[in-house]
Amino acid sequence: MNLPTLAVFKLASCDGCQLTLLDCEDELLGLAGQVEIAHFLEATSAVRPGPYDLALVEGSITTPADADRIQKIRAASRHLVTIGACATAGGVQALRNFADVEEFTRTVYARPDYIDTLAASTPVSAHVEVDFELRGCPIDRRQLLEVITAYLAGRKPDIPRHSVCFECKRRGTVCVTVAHGTPCLGPVTHAGCGAICPAYGRGCYGCFGPSGSVNLPALIPVLHRDGLDDRDTHRLLHTFNTAAFEEEIRR
Repeated sequence: MNLPTLAVFKLASCDGCQLTLLDCEDELLGLAGQVEIAHFLEATSAVRPGPYDLALVEGSITTPADADRIQKIRAASRHLVTIGACATAGGVQALRNFADVEEFTRTVYARPDYIDTLAASTPVSAHVEVDFELRGCPIDRRQLLEVITAYLAGRKPDIPRHSVCFECKRRGTVCVTVAHGTPCLGPVTHAGCGAICPAYGRGCYGCFGPSGSVNLPALIPVLHRDGLDDRDTHRLLHTFNTAAFEEEIRR
């Protein structure tokens, strides 16, 4: 019996999303008999060449080598799913997109001429066709398992596109903005985390990126009302998903 093949690849990232997959443990045991892990260097050095039925890609495109490699991964994959803020939005390293990368390399490296990097950190979708984007920094294990099992079953993943505010309502969490005047990006942030931060009295800081319906012009005055000036608001929106939120600002 030929099992469907799963491959996991890493580009420019911290490995956190791959670790989310490894942390599934018990769930992975259930999948073990249903799929062959053909390439996953975070877990095993035993690899086999493609083609692959499903490829999960963590990390952004930051070097010419990354740009070339993602083309080869796409060509070898029946379905390609990007996982995490780096792969779906360029990650925190996309802060380079708004600065002088050459100045950075001159400052940090003794031999900047040895550094081969791109001026911008871009999501995988800017280079190849992507079948699905799973957001988060890191991704949510429940959503990850849903994506894997969906593609194994030949159906579309059931991942909601609504905001974190819906998750606060579902778990009965009092709105930190309404009750305490705490700055929160929940109204414009993609659901998936389970509204962890508001549940502990903190405002959401957007680690899952923009939701399916974003109204920043309505939210920014609320952030100002709750004590953030323009600089603080800019910093709040420019973290893990800086490029994605910047795109929403420009609309």
